[in-house]
This record gives sequence, C-alpha cells and structure tokens, in this order.
Amino acid sequence: MTMTFNKSMLAIMASFLLFGCGGTALVSTPIENIDTLPLKTAELTEAEKKNWGHLDLLTDTIPGMSVDKAYTEIIKDRKGKTVVVAVLDAGMDLTHEDLKNVLWVNEKEIPGNNIDDDNNGYVDDIHGYNFLGESYNEQLEMARIVALNLGDAALQARAKENLEKDYNKALQNKQRYEQIYQAVKNADSEVKELLGKDTYTKEDLAAIKPENEAMMGNVGILTQMLTIKSSISEVLKDLNNGITYFSDQLNYNLNVDFNGREIVGDDPYDITDTNYGDGNPQSRLEDESHGTHVAGIIGAERNNGKGANGVANNVKLMSIRAVPNGDEYDKDIALGIRYAVDNGARIINGSFGKAFSPNAEWVYDAIKYAAENDVLFVHAAGNSSQDLDDPKNPNFPNDQINNGPEIADNVITVGALTSKYGSEMVASFSNYGAINVDVFAPGSAIYSTMPGSEYDFQGGTSMAAPAVAGVAALIMSYYPDLSAAQVKKIIMQSGLSSKSKVIVGGDADKSMDFKDISKSGKMVNAYNALIMAEAVSKGKLKL
Repeated sequence: MTMTFNKSMLAIMASFLLFGCGGTALVSTPIENIDTLPLKTAELTEAEKKNWGHLDLLTDTIPGMSVDKAYTEIIKDRKGKTVVVAVLDAGMDLTHEDLKNVLWVNEKEIPGNNIDDDNNGYVDDIHGYNFLGESYNEQLEMARIVALNLGDAALQARAKENLEKDYNKALQNKQRYEQIYQAVKNADSEVKELLGKDTYTKEDLAAIKPENEAMMGNVGILTQMLTIKSSISEVLKDLNNGITYFSDQLNYNLNVDFNGREIVGDDPYDITDTNYGDGNPQSRLEDESHGTHVAGIIGAERNNGKGANGVANNVKLMSIRAVPNGDEYDKDIALGIRYAVDNGARIINGSFGKAFSPNAEWVYDAIKYAAENDVLFVHAAGNSSQDLDDPKNPNFPNDQINNGPEIADNVITVGALTSKYGSEMVASFSNYGAINVDVFAPGSAIYSTMPGSEYDFQGGTSMAAPAVAGVAALIMSYYPDLSAAQVKKIIMQSGLSSKSKVIVGGDADKSMDFKDISKSGKMVNAYNALIMAEAVSKGKLKL
C-alpha cells in the first residue's frame, strides 16, 4: 500500500527537539498568466480546505483542477455515459451514505446464494471482489523476501539491508514519539491544574508567569505545539497515531516472523492458485479507511447535501479489496486488474506501490491486458520524497523497466500537489521524476469519505491518483469514443504548466523547475481536459 503519515508530526518532532527536549490555443485557460498570480497568503477557509482540489488556479489562486468550473461552464446541463471505475485498494465501506448509491452492481450475480451465477470465476461478486479474505495486516515485500528467501542472492541482500535500516528507524521513531507524547501529556496536565480549567488558549499560556523551571518548560512545549495544531488534544491524537503507525511497522510490516497471509489459505507466489478470497470487498477493520477515502475522491455522490463531492458524476465504483496494511501481493494486483477489465471497468485506480516486486511480470502482463482492452490504469507515484528516475528508487508497479520504453500506453502515474501555489506546491512526501511521473494533482490534506459514513482529511499520492481517475471518468463519460490512450494524452497535454521553481523531496535546499519533475511538466486541469477532449472527439485536434 502507498502509505503516508501525517507530516505535521515530523514538524512536531522537530519543534520539540529544537525546543530542547505551455498549452494549445484550443485550451482557453490563459496559461501564460499563471506565474503572475498573487500567492494566496491567507489560511484557507473551512469550505476551501474541504474542496480545494476542485477549485480553479486563476480564480482562487489555489492549484486545484478547476472541477467546479468544468461543471458550471462545460457540462452543467449535459448527460454523460456511466463509466465503471475500479478501486483496486483496501476494502470500501459499501454502506457509506455518500458511496452506496454509486456502487457498481453485477446484475448477473444473485446475492448470497454461494453460486457463480455469471460464470466469471468469482462467487457472489455483487460490488467487486475481495482477494484478501479476512486478512489485513501484512509484511512489506522486503520482509517476505528475507523470510522466504525469495529471488536471487543480490535481491535478498538488498532486501535485508533495507529491512534492517527501516526496522531500526521505525524503532527509533516509535520511542521518540512515545517520549514526546508523554512530555506533552504531562505538560498539558500540569498547566490545566495550574490554570484550574480543562481548556486553555495560546493567550492563557502567554499569561502564565512560571515560578519554576519545570513550568517554564511546560509552557514552552505547549506553546510550540500550538503553532502546529490548533489544540493540544489534536497534537496528542496525532502523536498517538504516530505511535500506532510505527508499532504496526514493527509488529507487522517489518516483522519477518509475522504471517498475515496464512488465514487466506492460498499460495500467494503461485499465479495459478486462484481459488481464494470471497465476493465481499467491504472494509473489515475500523482503521481500514484507505479504499473508502480513495473511492470518495473519485465519485462520492455529488450535490446530495452530504460531506464531500467526488470529481466524477457518472461513475459506478467497483470495489476490489487487494491492498493490505503493508505491501500488496503481485498476484492479488495482477488478478485484481484482470477482474476489473473482465467485468467492465474502463478505469482502474491503483493507489498503492512498493519498492520490491518479486513477480512484477505478472502485473506487467495484467497492465498489458488492460491496455489491449482499452482500460486506463491510474497509479500513485508514491510517498517516499524520491526521484523515481534514479534506479535506486523503484516504485512498483510502473509502465517501464529501468527507465526504458513504456510497456503499454494506458498507465498514468500521478504525483501530489499541496493547496499552496508557488515554491511549496509539490507535497513534501511526493515522489517525482521526468520519466516515471506523468502529472501532478491535488493530494495533500484531501477531504473525503471515511468508514461509518464519516469524513476526514488524508494526504498522499494515494489521494492524487483518484483525483486524476475522476477527471479521466469525466472525459470518458462525455466523450465515450475516446480510447484510454487518448484520455491519458489529453490529461497530460491539457494540464497547466508553471515556470515556478518548486521544493522537491521536502528539502528546502533542493528545488527544481516544475516543468522538469514530471513527463508532462503539468498539473491536471479538468476544465482544460474537457475542452481538449471535445476537440479531439470532433476531429479538430490530433494528439
């Protein structure tokens, strides 16, 4: 899975330690004006925070995808064709108030009769399929390589080296988070006792005149924390999430003795062993939120008065549960892609990725199969703050080997933007690369659906990919004659360019021209994409 962790917590850690403990004429948006825009310095409003990815750069000075503008000015009164989008991810909350009306339904299957009515090889697959059974927590692939002696000696040595490094790092981070959590909790308790109340403000802290060094330290810690979060309860929540995150890494992801697959009952390294899983891709655990969040970005029911609007309005979401809390298995991804293609998906969203892929050829073959059947595969670039063009930083699956020619013309790889146009608009966690990343799209602090008919913010290239999948669905809905390869080119060519130098890899000392960090050099724009799609569809423009 493409996993992210709240980057503000890195800032909390750092603060604590510092304290001492070019476009075509057919596209009407005036691209040449972008770099003269005034930078938005005011904090986003609550409404903007929840919808910034749909806003317009020129109007709002926020690098959104002009989705709202596209609906208002281009497709307001038009009817499109329904497009099936497969969410190849963790399980989805199929009962969510904002998703239940946009789920794909296999009309040929009779629910709950334990019979493969449509003879597609999958029993009771009403809304998709579950390749994980009742499993969820998993190892990273490098832990499996070490534990099972997969691959050759060179692969095993590289996996072991990375595993030891990441294990030690996770252990140190967990211990650091626990220390900071306890320090903040103690300071919070002592300040509350001093003030004689359960809540306090920055002003209350500033008014305290410490009578001893310990209270001076408490005030300093809490004051620093409140520059990052609006309340100490939020700080403690994020720190606790961090402890859980690193504990999961140590207990599951990086633990060579853990076997999360045993309950599934298959051989995950035998592509011919396909009799496993079940027809219920519903999320299993409270923390299994990734697939639900991704699904909402693509197609949460629009304008129904509920929490979030998806990018696309004419979609049916197919849930394919194949991405655990850890690294996905190549077999599950390959079979999941084939399932989506065989059951009518036009677009597959893959918000996952990993550094090791012992059976990558299975996934490559599945991607080629999707291309042969005119299905677009939208993939997250990954959250390691790395240049993917460096062979030392692989991110599987991809659409080429060792920076060579593309194996298929249906894959679009997406990096993540923040809501702040200018030098800081590339998310600090986002991977980049002029060969291996195609475009950038909103992916930082995105508001979307969560299990239990809830809503919350999550960030990652995992959120940028479904934004692009949503734009692709819009194009296919209103211009169904266009092929997957054409849609990919339209999205890449119609985006907005920028002359800005941007910070990459989260390193303030490292900046590059925005045009040089992806193949297109552009950020996705739904408004422009629809204009270009119409021109291509009518034969007025050749790609």
